[in-house]
Amino acid sequence: MTTKQKFSHHVAENAAFETRGLRSYFEYRDLGIADASNGEVVAHVIRAKDGHSATGQWHVHDCEFQMVYILKGWVKFEYEGQGVKMLKPGDCVLQPAGIKHREIEHSADLELIEIVSPADFGSVDV
Repeated sequence: MTTKQKFSHHVAENAAFETRGLRSYFEYRDLGIADASNGEVVAHVIRAKDGHSATGQWHVHDCEFQMVYILKGWVKFEYEGQGVKMLKPGDCVLQPAGIKHREIEHSADLELIEIVSPADFGSVDV
């Protein structure tokens, strides 16, 4: 670990979902981890935005670590070399750095936790 972390307690009842994030069809609730880890890691709850669906655009993320854990609903991803994967509550995926992938579709009630390092990571359509 290269930087000192700070204690963080994220209180759900004080939290809000925001529309700013990588995908316009999702809302994001920051869990305070990026600040607490001095930018080493970001963790957020992502949920489907009413009336919006995935674009199916292939892309890669510029990161060292990315994992997704499904809380509610379902989502269907396709990963290069791995095929189509249906993720349901309790399912977890480690998306290796640089893996080409796309979201095909998701349920209206989708909620998931995503953890990525570094916190300020990019996404490139391919």
